[in-house]
Amino acid sequence: MNMTKGALSQQLKRLEESLGFDLFERHSKGLRPTSRGRELLSVAGHAFEQIIGKARLLRTDGARHLTIGTTTYFASRWLSPVLMDFMASQPDITLRLQPMIEPYDLADSGVDIAIRWGSGGWDDCATKPLFPCPAWPTGNAEALRKIETLGVEAAFQDFILLHDTESSPAWDAWFGKAALPPNRHRKPLVVPDPNVRVQAVIDGQGIALNDSLIGAELELGVLHRLHPIELDDYGYFIAVPKGSGPRPDVAAFSDWITGVANRSSG
Repeated sequence: MNMTKGALSQQLKRLEESLGFDLFERHSKGLRPTSRGRELLSVAGHAFEQIIGKARLLRTDGARHLTIGTTTYFASRWLSPVLMDFMASQPDITLRLQPMIEPYDLADSGVDIAIRWGSGGWDDCATKPLFPCPAWPTGNAEALRKIETLGVEAAFQDFILLHDTESSPAWDAWFGKAALPPNRHRKPLVVPDPNVRVQAVIDGQGIALNDSLIGAELELGVLHRLHPIELDDYGYFIAVPKGSGPRPDVAAFSDWITGVANRSSG
């Protein structure tokens, strides 16, 4: 970076003053990222990946390629194990997986087709259901013991709720469906990356709404389902930018992933 340690330290200090929170904990042996610093790094890393990906697309020479947008959570837990089947059946299509944390505008992100989790109703894209995947509260063993000790209502009032975005309606919807008073006296923690959110629950930073793709963590006993009520209208959706014309490669991927989902559910 062509900067001295002192100059870099001053730049970090100015950045922290601008942000209003510390990015690093200072120790005699060096620096250690704070939890907020790690969250910002995760988001910034994905943002830079989008910029790099867009630049690559602008440099392409017209070769047939397909950019698929999804979270690393869905990609690693569901899509990756089956993706080679599509690549084998469509060898002339070059695939690129675009990590997406928040539901960015698809057209501006350079994504041709995306897999999104939620209850649908996004304004920037046309969607069709891929498969249902209800959401329910999960916590670590300590959270489960708290419910057993305090009871359901008192425990859920005391938990820190992990959100994917500040405006997410999911927890309010769940509390309403569970007929429990909403948690208002504990400040929520926003963790946009779902894989990071799973780890945050394991580490005891709060509880989160998760789905059946955390099966491995449930089997290991590092996560526990905390309540039987679930948001059964949530699931995964295929999304394409609004106004995008018909494309054979997009249609081929949509048909293929729908077939995989149908076979998995069957």
